[in-house]
Amino acid sequence: MLKKHLNSFRYAFAGIGRLVKTQANAKIHLAAALGVLAAGLYFQISTTEWCLIIIAICTVLAAEAFNTSLEDLTDLVSPNPHPLAGHAKDLAAGAVLLTAIGAAIVGILVFLPKFLNLFR
Repeated sequence: MLKKHLNSFRYAFAGIGRLVKTQANAKIHLAAALGVLAAGLYFQISTTEWCLIIIAICTVLAAEAFNTSLEDLTDLVSPNPHPLAGHAKDLAAGAVLLTAIGAAIVGILVFLPKFLNLFR
């Protein structure tokens, strides 16, 4: 039973590794996340702000993983172009965009006042 649970973690980490290795957008999101984390340390953001930032980062990365898995599954079941397959992929990509926009808004709300204070 314990081995089964440990294997599920191994598979999950393998999936995250595949996401980062194979998806250019995931690499971009990860680089942005590292920059945001560095900014959080620099500006010494509050615990609440850390929570918002971490939730935003994890949401975007999870959306990217869901998008990638849906694209892979769609390619498997519909190797030839099909309008519904295209719609499914577009919807998944749109979900990633929505989470990225939300994360950017969180970042602006958290960091813009701190950035502007540097010039006062």
